[in-house]
Amino acid sequence: MPQVRAERLIRLDPETAFAFSQTTGGFRLKWDPFISAQGFLDGAASAGKGVRTRTVSRLALVMVSEYVSYSPPRNVGMTMVSGPWFFKNFGGGWRFTADDGGTRAVWKYTFSCRPAWLRPVAERMGAWLLGREIEKRIEAFARACEDPELVAEFRTHTRP
Repeated sequence: MPQVRAERLIRLDPETAFAFSQTTGGFRLKWDPFISAQGFLDGAASAGKGVRTRTVSRLALVMVSEYVSYSPPRNVGMTMVSGPWFFKNFGGGWRFTADDGGTRAVWKYTFSCRPAWLRPVAERMGAWLLGREIEKRIEAFARACEDPELVAEFRTHTRP
């Protein structure tokens, strides 16, 4: 299965970088250029293993995904439950490790396309397109983590 990967050094501690990456709703829209809407399903109020989310991309593609791992502040993984017809499988993982006084954020997507007869071409195109998207997305995340006003707003809204 094809995989795309992007990484950045974030100048926040792993706990803050992880929590910032897992924001939802209106705050998420302030930094994530990929989505136009996102929310928890089935009455869930926060992320966790087994929790499902519905995400609408800025291109109006809808995906329901489920957290298959959730280990703050180190990693999170998800898999597609339902989504665009051209994905046979889709999964994503984000990993955060302490690095040089900040956090190394590594994001990966793994996918396969359908129908089978179109897979060789579709997966090459998908790797190129998703590679561009994951780079834009992690770059926007890194910029947001460098924005003192946005980080202050995040910290204000996440205090217990």
